[in-house]
Amino acid sequence: MKKGQVYEATVERVDFPNKGIARVGEEAVVVKNSLPGQKIRLSVNKIRNGRAEGRLLEVLEKSPLEVGHPCSLFGICGGCTYLSLPYEEQLRVKEEQVKRLLDSCLNKQESPWSWEGIKGSPAVYEYRNKMEFSFGDEVKDGPLTLGMHKRGSFYDVVTVEGCRIVDGDYRLILKTVQEYFNGGYLDYAGLAGGEGPGSGTDQRDEGSRPGIRYFHRLRHEGYLRHLVVRKASRTGEILVALVTTSQDPWGRQEADAEKADAEGTLASGAALEAERILGGDLGSCAMSRKQLVEGFLDKLLELEHSGRLQGRFAGILHIINDSPADVVQSDRTEVLFGRDYFYEELLGLCFKVSVFSFFQTNTWGAEVLYETVRDYIGTLGDSSGDNAPDKVVFDLYSGTGTIAQLMAPVAGRVIGVEIVEEAVEAARNNALENGLENCRFIAGDVLKVLDTMEERPDLIILDPPRDGIHPKALPKIIAYGVERIVYISCKPTSLVRDLAVFLEHGYAVERAVAVDQFPWTANVETVVLLSKPHF
Repeated sequence: MKKGQVYEATVERVDFPNKGIARVGEEAVVVKNSLPGQKIRLSVNKIRNGRAEGRLLEVLEKSPLEVGHPCSLFGICGGCTYLSLPYEEQLRVKEEQVKRLLDSCLNKQESPWSWEGIKGSPAVYEYRNKMEFSFGDEVKDGPLTLGMHKRGSFYDVVTVEGCRIVDGDYRLILKTVQEYFNGGYLDYAGLAGGEGPGSGTDQRDEGSRPGIRYFHRLRHEGYLRHLVVRKASRTGEILVALVTTSQDPWGRQEADAEKADAEGTLASGAALEAERILGGDLGSCAMSRKQLVEGFLDKLLELEHSGRLQGRFAGILHIINDSPADVVQSDRTEVLFGRDYFYEELLGLCFKVSVFSFFQTNTWGAEVLYETVRDYIGTLGDSSGDNAPDKVVFDLYSGTGTIAQLMAPVAGRVIGVEIVEEAVEAARNNALENGLENCRFIAGDVLKVLDTMEERPDLIILDPPRDGIHPKALPKIIAYGVERIVYISCKPTSLVRDLAVFLEHGYAVERAVAVDQFPWTANVETVVLLSKPHF
């Protein structure tokens, strides 16, 4: 096998995360975005330490497992990898991936362990309760798009109006916001030949309109960045956040922009272009950034007032983010309507969720996950257990404290540690809302906080980010010597790396199970029970 050569091969299996293993002669090559059983054409782009990686060029023959798909953007959007597989086959693929990884780690463990397969999501379609859409264009200098990045692309964005992992409210909001910023704001401002906001009479070519600029990820220029939509699966409350920079929407110079906002007029070249297009004087083109955002708000509220939404808006926000990094964060947040949070219900508890709160993106799947955690905790989660009310539980990487609060009724004290301060504040508020007085939440890095803890835990629950536990934090966790540890992982490759360390220090895996919270995607959760015998 040679770098740069093109080969045909059949994909034998798919390893996590979405790494197809194809065989060319006697040699194996890793090809992302392929499915088991597909015959493909690939180009070898890397050979390192005897390991070859290739790029998928073409699917010559579909896998016998494929049965079609309901989305016109399948294979284009970078979201749903397994959409063409029946859900049962997808579960089988994910189960095999996790089991192979665990076997590779636990093959030296002397004591037996129980593999309990995979638990599917109760909701297969329209299950997500949060989406972060990006503004951009599908082709260079093309019309404004709002949606998901193309598979394998850093820049190109495709609008996903028919996305099946979100419900109709998401799709309607997405379509409305895109249309507004693609020229509908002119109708709102009365600049399109109509009588005023919402006249909708403009028939001019889309390309001739003075356009709103999206934030270019390389040049760090532009206005529109993201649209965040969250919807509570049980309560139906919707939270929408428009994320922009503080730059001028039309690309005017800063001095002109400030003047324009003060005077409420378009300025500089953008104004002159608008004047030419619309055939009026400068005053007829009046529209400030404030008006632009007000129009966005009005368009969304119109959806609810017209009865087109199934849910209802809890809040609509405008977030300013001037970070050069492509992340959703807030330098300044303005509440345009309602409040900056909503309430969601999970396993009988109520949780306050904001734009940035960590909350499992599949509410129905989260209930399966957390019921599994309860089961793995075992006797501590049963008030009949010996001295259960006196037990101290550490919930490390606690997020908004969901697991901690589920444990609180059957433990003496539950201490959650989370690095995101907003999540900690939300956890504290949620505990108060649920009447739980034995929960304490600490804001800080687990690595550092453990050095300051006076309490000693009886049980530890770990739910780290995708990269797993910090290597320097692992010895501190192990040093407590607790009899049982429950590890929840959203990335099994990180899990097996950490498990190897636990095994080196006398822990053994008793039980493990995969839980699918992300139907049609390559992601999967894993829950593992570790125990350490005390003699």
